[in-house]
Amino acid sequence: MIIGIDLGTTNSVAAIFAENGPRLVPNALGDSLTPSVVAFDDDDELLVGRTAKEYAVNHPERSAANFKRHMGTDWTTQLGKHTFSAAELSSFVLRSIREDCAAHLGEPIERAVITVPAYFNDQQRQATMAAGRMAGLTVERIINEPTAAAIAYGFHESEEEKLIVVFDLGGGTFDISIVEMFEGAVEVRASAGECFLGGEDFTSSLAARIVKQQGMIFERAEFEHPAFVSRLIHECEVAKRLLSDNSSAIVRVPNLEGELGHLNAEQVEVTQEQFGQWTDSILARVEMPIRRGLGDSGLDRSDIDEIIMVGGATRMPAVVERVRDMFQSEPQCRLNPDEVVALGAAVQAGLIGKEAAVEDLVVTDVAPFTLGVSIVKQLGTEMHDGYFLPIINRNTTIPVSRAKRVGTIRANQREMSVELFQGESRKVKDNLMLGKFTVTGIPRGPSGQEVDIRVTYDQNGIIEVEAEVVSTQKKCSLIITRHSKGLSEDEIERAVTTMSKFKTHPREHSKNRFLIKRAERIYRELPIHDRDSLSELLDGFEEALDHQEPPLIEQFRAALEEYLDSVERGSSDADDEEF
Repeated sequence: MIIGIDLGTTNSVAAIFAENGPRLVPNALGDSLTPSVVAFDDDDELLVGRTAKEYAVNHPERSAANFKRHMGTDWTTQLGKHTFSAAELSSFVLRSIREDCAAHLGEPIERAVITVPAYFNDQQRQATMAAGRMAGLTVERIINEPTAAAIAYGFHESEEEKLIVVFDLGGGTFDISIVEMFEGAVEVRASAGECFLGGEDFTSSLAARIVKQQGMIFERAEFEHPAFVSRLIHECEVAKRLLSDNSSAIVRVPNLEGELGHLNAEQVEVTQEQFGQWTDSILARVEMPIRRGLGDSGLDRSDIDEIIMVGGATRMPAVVERVRDMFQSEPQCRLNPDEVVALGAAVQAGLIGKEAAVEDLVVTDVAPFTLGVSIVKQLGTEMHDGYFLPIINRNTTIPVSRAKRVGTIRANQREMSVELFQGESRKVKDNLMLGKFTVTGIPRGPSGQEVDIRVTYDQNGIIEVEAEVVSTQKKCSLIITRHSKGLSEDEIERAVTTMSKFKTHPREHSKNRFLIKRAERIYRELPIHDRDSLSELLDGFEEALDHQEPPLIEQFRAALEEYLDSVERGSSDADDEEF
């Protein structure tokens, strides 16, 4: 079986293609969304998902989130005594999802389709592939997130003919794809986006505004008071969600130790209008990718039949309003924006697995960036190197193979260096180098001996560069497959072995661990005089777990969950009274 995984910045989701179409696979807690958060607790045990997210509020120094934004870079972070790259952290999330799917479906899971932002470059895609392999998965296909969303809509609405814009604003990235749907086909015409634009930026902007009101600088506060900033961001996230349905919300401001239970704790009221003003410059950044995508597809906004909203951040009223104003049309959201990408990945998995229900569905995608080689230009009487010669332009339908002819620049030149780059700049120094090789055996002669450079890009993301000396028809080539930056095959295999050794609780204990971390987080939020009741319940629950008495465990779990729910409901009701 092949599963589809939306590996998100904020949350990740898994789905399979079943008899009646794509369906979500719940995690160990029964949720469809698994927070993309990793932590190591004081006992050096690995936490993933909601449990890690609860733990991270009070222990930001031992936790990591939003690491998807660093995929394909040299970024690392230290959690306890361990140091991890973004790909390694992502592998923990993928491994947790793989294990949850295997437990739910009752069979081993070894193959997956994983989605990435449309504007991920090759190194970011390579890192995603490596994360999948470290998680014990064979990654059958990497597909673009808006393409996956379009596939999900295409499966459910296969008979309709229309031009749609998929507006995908997730937790950390923004993508726009122009897609044509007709006669069971989903054809991507163009994609554009930004890898550092998402819902987390809106949350951070709100937190930064409140930090400034406290007379501090956000970046300095992150370094000097990490518990304060972590708790405040958590509170701002809650407020941001409330502002999607309410005219105002209350942000509780913790003390510098990150606690909310102190006397005279400050509260800041934020209106929907204020939030929109404070984040308008962030939201304005969606316009350039939209213009670029429409321009590459040769379409005007008036040509678009429908705008499909994807990603949790599209629930913000300001986002809906901005899209409505830009296209003069009401955006649509017929499938859950948090889940639709995973459902589309499951349909793609069904296509790969040759499921009968999708045998008539045809999907085409585009190259997200331009591919080309470095060349030398003669400007006046001098030769200048480092210029970019595009061979496959961005938003060209894949699979594709294109060639350009170049020539030697010196008399009797016997060799030529071929360097492949990805990007949109006219100078290669501003683009991303993917690989290089040397063409040898060029016949002696005057400058201008001809060499054909062919670049081939397939649906699995494999890029082949071939050089052919025209006069001799001698060929040499380079195949660029998806290996993570800085990791060889052996290093990836060693990483798989090493990371499988990290201690984790049995899956059946996930609910208990989550409940304890949730209780510990809420304990720190309570006023001092209200903590005793929760402490007694938590002590009783932990004692029951220690003695492994199932009836007592269930009794204390139910009482603890009821108490925690009442506390959080009470906090929400108190906020509502302020509206």
